[in-house]
Amino acid sequence: MKIDRLSLAVLLLAFGFVALPSNAEITMNATADDALPAAIVGEAPELAGEAVSYFSANAKSQGYLAIPRGDGPFGAVILVHEWNGLVQRVKETADAFAAEGYVALAADLYSGRTGANPTENMALVRETLANPEAIIANLNAAASYLRGRSDTSGKVAAIGWCYGGGVALSFALGGEHHDATAIFYGRLLGDPEQMSQINHEVYGTFARNDQGIPVESVNAFVATLRDAGIKNDVHIYDEISHGFWLHVDRNPATNTGPALDAWQRLKAYLGRTLGG
Repeated sequence: MKIDRLSLAVLLLAFGFVALPSNAEITMNATADDALPAAIVGEAPELAGEAVSYFSANAKSQGYLAIPRGDGPFGAVILVHEWNGLVQRVKETADAFAAEGYVALAADLYSGRTGANPTENMALVRETLANPEAIIANLNAAASYLRGRSDTSGKVAAIGWCYGGGVALSFALGGEHHDATAIFYGRLLGDPEQMSQINHEVYGTFARNDQGIPVESVNAFVATLRDAGIKNDVHIYDEISHGFWLHVDRNPATNTGPALDAWQRLKAYLGRTLGG
């Protein structure tokens, strides 16, 4: 009996063998050395990915999946949203990573909710950080989903901004094995014993004018990484503020240069840790 590709995928999925392939594919078109992704400068095209259920323990948690066109295998990235949740900008950025040649899953840690103002955002932050086990379970499921796809190499990175940057670090400390962690102006830890649990190079981008994460905290974090023997690429950019990278368009005159340097560092980092 002849079985078409879709029918076979559905059967395999039903028996738990593979993740169902996505129909949404993005043409690979890596940025030039002097260019930023359109997503972070406010010029993203229409979304090309799709919603996906990846966390069986919480049906309300709907991620956003963007995949490159081609057979792969591709490295994979989990994107961890800012304090307001899985909003349009993060989905657009997932598409940008797919264009670079990575299967990108923007995770949803807020069970389908987003905040509309600082009060709502902080309520969601406090609610989720009060249950760190649920956060780790969510990201473990995201990593398992990505590794289970036939178009991925099995190597996975976690990349987060603000709230998501701190969560990415927590995932590196308490989650299942993965291959890379990129932190953009997220909360930091300085416990050498905890840090010794990280078994991969760490990327970090921070802003000198960030009132929430002082330079002293970043320097202490780097010292702890070094003491633990963990390779790292951490940089503090002068004359810019919190949130500069994901939202270059808020102040392009000031943000563009540092954002470009951080992007080139990130691309090189993902090349080293995931292949690309």
